[in-house]
Amino acid sequence: MNELLKFISNNLELIYILILAIFIGVELIKNVPSVLHTPLMSGANALSGVVIIGALLVMLKADTPLALGMGFVAVVLGIINVVGGFAVTDRMLQMFKKKK
Repeated sequence: MNELLKFISNNLELIYILILAIFIGVELIKNVPSVLHTPLMSGANALSGVVIIGALLVMLKADTPLALGMGFVAVVLGIINVVGGFAVTDRMLQMFKKKK
C-alpha cells in the first residue's frame, strides 16, 4: 500500500493528464457520426495493439510487483479491446453483405 501511495504522489501530474484525456475522449467519441464508427474502431484496434506491445515491454523491464501488475492489466485490457473491436467491426461489415 505504501508503494502505491508513493507511485501516486510521484506521478500526480500524469494522473491528472490521464483523467483529462478520458473526459476529452468521451466527449469526442460521443459526437462522432455513426457512419464513421467502423473506421474509428479500426484506428482504436491499431492503438490497442501498440498499447499491448508497450505493456509487454514494460513487463519485461518491471522491477516491482506494482509495475508488473499494471503491465499485466494493460495487456489484458488491450487484448479485450482488440477482440471486442474486431467483433464489432465484423458485425458491422456483415450488415452490408447481401443476404442469400
